[in-house]
Amino acid sequence: MGLRVLSALDAAKIQYYHFKAIIIAGMGLFTDAYDLFCIPPIMKLLGRVYYEDNPHDKYQIPQVVLATMLGTVLLGTVIGQLVFGILGDRMGRRRVYGISLMLMVLSSVGCGFSICRTKTCVLVSLGFFRFFLGLGIGGDYPLSATIMSEFANKNTRGAFIAAVFSMQGLGILASSMVTMVVSKIFEAAASKKLSKDHTPEDADLAWRLILMLGAVPAGLTYYWRMMMPETARYTALVENNALQAAKDMEKVLDVSIFQLAEDDPMQQPQNPSSYPLISMQFLRVHGIDLFSCATTWLLLDIAFYSSSLFQSQIYRNNLDLQDTNVYNEAFKVAFFQTMVAIAATIPGYWFTVYFIDRIGRKKIQMMGFLCMGIVYFAIGIPYHYWGRNENKGFLVLYGLTFFFANFGPNTTTFIVPAELFPARFRSTCHGISGAMGKVGAFFGTLGFLWATKNNDPRIKAMRIALVSLGGVCLLGMALTYLFTRETNGRSLEENEKEKKNSELCFFRCLMDANRHPKTSVPHEEEIAL
Repeated sequence: MGLRVLSALDAAKIQYYHFKAIIIAGMGLFTDAYDLFCIPPIMKLLGRVYYEDNPHDKYQIPQVVLATMLGTVLLGTVIGQLVFGILGDRMGRRRVYGISLMLMVLSSVGCGFSICRTKTCVLVSLGFFRFFLGLGIGGDYPLSATIMSEFANKNTRGAFIAAVFSMQGLGILASSMVTMVVSKIFEAAASKKLSKDHTPEDADLAWRLILMLGAVPAGLTYYWRMMMPETARYTALVENNALQAAKDMEKVLDVSIFQLAEDDPMQQPQNPSSYPLISMQFLRVHGIDLFSCATTWLLLDIAFYSSSLFQSQIYRNNLDLQDTNVYNEAFKVAFFQTMVAIAATIPGYWFTVYFIDRIGRKKIQMMGFLCMGIVYFAIGIPYHYWGRNENKGFLVLYGLTFFFANFGPNTTTFIVPAELFPARFRSTCHGISGAMGKVGAFFGTLGFLWATKNNDPRIKAMRIALVSLGGVCLLGMALTYLFTRETNGRSLEENEKEKKNSELCFFRCLMDANRHPKTSVPHEEEIAL
């Protein structure tokens, strides 16, 4: 029955539950993007509230503080991806899925409440809660990808996982829209007291409200996460309970258990090999795949997070933020993010949803890396021109980095690790790959800080940084070409079987070569004969 259950999953028609699962699984990624992209306008509000007397740059939060705020959530994300990835394989996807979501919801609320109102205390408590927010976000990555990959059929699996990941785009848009609405409401309420040099006390409430509202959509899906059954693949292949897998599948998909329970001695699940994750056998069979997933994700996040941080320099050069009040400043930053999201970020996600099962993961990833590299070179090499002129061409090129990241490696690096590995390692390997990505994000943050010391972007340093990002993207394209396997159109079990067969073929050929070496000069024994 076990293999019959898996075959039924691969052949299942698109149904209501697939779309329901996209919403449920995607809310964690929605919260992730909401948190990341609401930080720039919130930092503008915090700068106005707590850095009014900054002697070096009035109202500007030091770059080290900004990096610390980002670094705490990245550290939490790395730990969360590793821990929840392992727990997802050992305890089951469903059992730990709700925990990661609740961590995100409670931490988002905690960020808003950030104890006390003195600068040091607020920043320390904000960093504390952002660490736990990162834990929840990190846990959600491997679990959401794995659950969606194991529920989907093989022909539309890529589109479904990409649709889950595209919830990030809605999170970006929601964070910007919420920030604009809150800013306008507070501005209208305090219009008589506002000026460019006066920050009302209510501004300390505005940024807290923006952070806490991000927890609402995720909190609303908690009940549905708890009602989700365990994935049939985990139950059948890891717990070896094919009957329970069939029962769980019958609850959510339009398939009868009687169709799956026909007697067929050939349709029993095969017991997985007994080798553990940390073993030479695992490295021999899956080492190259794990290397490919981890390194391409690392290289992608170096570029992606650097682009996100680079927005602060765009605000300086292209937005008039000097002669404006605190709420209008946050509104302008959020409005710019909204335009980038609508014009570049969200279309990139949905281009991938449409094309991923038509042209494949590998081609999209290579194309995305290549186009990102070209755009970075176009921005970086003539940066002396871009840096001194307000130019719409520069903004278009900047938007293209997000479009080709999302219609490219930012989405595919999330999809591929959920398809390449066996069920008992799938969540763990996805977590390892994602954790390496966040390590890359940390390096990207350090590089950006080096290029913008003391909030002053140096043209030479920025040129070096941007051209380096172009090189990073080309390296990602090369690694994708050399090591990434195409998973399009195959079931998850076929991907694993193909890998095992290729490894077996390789070692058989190697053994045959050792037994019958080909030489151009005959041995003495052959001459004697």
